[in-house]
Amino acid sequence: MADMKKFTPEELATYNGRDGRPIYIAHQGRVIDVTASKMWRNGEHMKRHAAGVDLTNEIAAAPHGLDVLERFPQVGVLVTKEEADVRNAPHLPGFVERFLDRHPFFQRHPHPMTVHFPIVFMLFAPLFTLLYLLTGVDAFEVTALNCLGAGLLFCLVVIPTGFFTWWVNYQARRMTPVTIKIILSFALFLVGLAAFIWRLMDTAVLRHLTGVNILYPILVFLLLPMIALIGWYGATLTFPLHTRRRNPKKPPA
Repeated sequence: MADMKKFTPEELATYNGRDGRPIYIAHQGRVIDVTASKMWRNGEHMKRHAAGVDLTNEIAAAPHGLDVLERFPQVGVLVTKEEADVRNAPHLPGFVERFLDRHPFFQRHPHPMTVHFPIVFMLFAPLFTLLYLLTGVDAFEVTALNCLGAGLLFCLVVIPTGFFTWWVNYQARRMTPVTIKIILSFALFLVGLAAFIWRLMDTAVLRHLTGVNILYPILVFLLLPMIALIGWYGATLTFPLHTRRRNPKKPPA
């Protein structure tokens, strides 16, 4: 059983008997090859049941017994996609496992503990830039530059710890929020770095907003939606979205 192929529901669905493909069904976690059965020609049984799916409930209500299934070979086991991802996930090196066992703090806390810093700094960089554009006070422009630099510095800490947390706690499996966070985090860093270098090379870029210089504040303001989305998808990992049940209105007394 341990060496048997593991099928996810999506993989099982491809064995539906069409176009010459084998005919597989699942029952109580077992994947069974019924290709040789005359009752499963073209991947359909009694014009009611299709192949390539889990038929545990349907077979329980069938007029025949389970002995019918014993005539056909088991070719694998059915698992959820999440279970398959965990099994196929890369394992931590032994020395890392031992370190985390001795210091469990590092298993969960380094990324959540540091992630707030780049969020705050990258958030205030465009806000102080806006204040400078509205007031012309040089201190706001300098503060915006400092926030931008600090945000970039903390990105160098937060991005690696984010990958580590994903590896340790989620077995590096594919997750939509994590994928979006990875893409946006690198985009945030590159956009922020481009703006930071530009400002260092041209200290008067915000004083002369003509021609190509118009692009500088646009780069800085792009940080806002990226930070918002990174924070949003990060929060969905910690606080999963769910449908709130509304309390029914009580009838008047």
